[in-house]
Amino acid sequence: MGFLSDFFNRKKSNFLKKIEIFAPLSGEIINIEDVPDVVFSKKIVGDGIAIKPSGNKMISPINGTIGKILDSKHAFSILSEDGVELFVHFGIDTIKLKGEGFKQIAKDNQKVKIGDTIILFDLNILEKKARSILTPVVISNMEKFKKIEKSSGSIIAGETIIMSLYN
Repeated sequence: MGFLSDFFNRKKSNFLKKIEIFAPLSGEIINIEDVPDVVFSKKIVGDGIAIKPSGNKMISPINGTIGKILDSKHAFSILSEDGVELFVHFGIDTIKLKGEGFKQIAKDNQKVKIGDTIILFDLNILEKKARSILTPVVISNMEKFKKIEKSSGSIIAGETIIMSLYN
């Protein structure tokens, strides 16, 4: 009995826990390396994907707690119940818009579920005024995970899995 229980316990520890990250906005997945900002394309702030957005809202991609919504309302951080630190950053140089085109719905430190609206945005304004609307979605604590699988193609906010993490 001891041998078998050791065998099964050892086997069990080899299985990785899978954590799924859902789309925080609808659109098309783009490689993070293609974002026109080295902070994201060189993965300085973490690994992930980017989204060419459609629609008008950013939602929670995980169950967790919002860390911070930036004053310019273009980005937010969130900590999942599984310990994933996620950062969603709408567009490039959107901080310069000082909140124009964005409306904050959620609050800092608010508990959220997948699909809860965090920020509304006006895509028409942002397409005209932002340097890029490509929206990086990055895992800022990748060192805690053994593997990341990235999805591709068209995605729907709150429905499509964009990344799976394993630890």
